[in-house]
Amino acid sequence: MPETSGSTGRTPETHVIDFRAAEQLLNARDPRGAVKLLDEVIAAHPENTAARLLRARAFFAAAQLRPAELEFTIVLEREPDNAFAHFALARTYERQGRPDQAKRHFRLAAALDPNPRYLKAARFEA
Repeated sequence: MPETSGSTGRTPETHVIDFRAAEQLLNARDPRGAVKLLDEVIAAHPENTAARLLRARAFFAAAQLRPAELEFTIVLEREPDNAFAHFALARTYERQGRPDQAKRHFRLAAALDPNPRYLKAARFEA
């Protein structure tokens, strides 16, 4: 009999399917649908950083900036060298009208990864 998680009766395989479906929903511009799927995945696997990062992206795409900020922060607590998470958190701060915090994370992203998008956003002075 397959192992299930919690009272939902869902298997680890089902959570993987939900994660992949959430990726597809986000790509199809249905971030709220992605969040719903990821809520169950994260409830069963709160340590799963990939699921949290995807949920943060979905919150951001749905303009739910405070939940996005919280999820990106959790990801960075676990993976402080995640350049994308720094960049995305900076974009979140930028949309919230918090330029000083945004600048800090844009620069961290650029320092961790010389991606042209990150470098441009960091606006390093020559």
